[in-house]
Amino acid sequence: MIISWLGQSCFKIQSKVGIDNITIAIDPFTKKYGLKVPNFDADICAISHTQHDDHNNVEAIKGSPFVINAPGEYDVKGVFVNGIASFHDDKNGEEFGENTIFRIEVEGITITHLGDLGHLLHSKELEILSGTDILLVPVGGKYTLDAKNAVKVINQIEPRMIIPMHYKIDGLKIDDISGVDKFVREIGLKPTEELKLKITKKDLPQDDMELVILQV
Repeated sequence: MIISWLGQSCFKIQSKVGIDNITIAIDPFTKKYGLKVPNFDADICAISHTQHDDHNNVEAIKGSPFVINAPGEYDVKGVFVNGIASFHDDKNGEEFGENTIFRIEVEGITITHLGDLGHLLHSKELEILSGTDILLVPVGGKYTLDAKNAVKVINQIEPRMIIPMHYKIDGLKIDDISGVDKFVREIGLKPTEELKLKITKKDLPQDDMELVILQV
């Protein structure tokens, strides 16, 4: 499996399911945010929330992807996706609206993408997210979890590997969100930096939690 981060909450996940190569796109954004717009063929396109166009640019994804933009259980080409209802803020959605967390099972690995989560998790959500191997977690604050609350959510889920997202990077035209350094200091783990994460189930850490920072 290869996991690539394209900025904000956007990921490209390339996997092998049986004899088929499967590509998953998550939260593609539009060009107004200053980053290179995601533009690749995908079999699945997951959208954590449709109300903000730094997450909902389905039109940028080539091919005819199966679009998942609401909570529910989906089985697409051997990839199991569980969409879990949550909120974009800590006011039950009154400020920024609803958000869908995606729990994705592929190649024997469970990846959880928190979308633009804005609150700590409840027991019902945590029950579904149990067994997460790789957690894609927003850390920039203001519109999502900040560094401190991101660490609290990580401690709730207890994944094997963490990949931060939705933080300030060069070229991103969104103000008032923090860079990743604040989160790194808060979590207290030494990060590994990668252009892309190439991983199989046997490569997952067995004891200590690992922090991986992906480059755009």
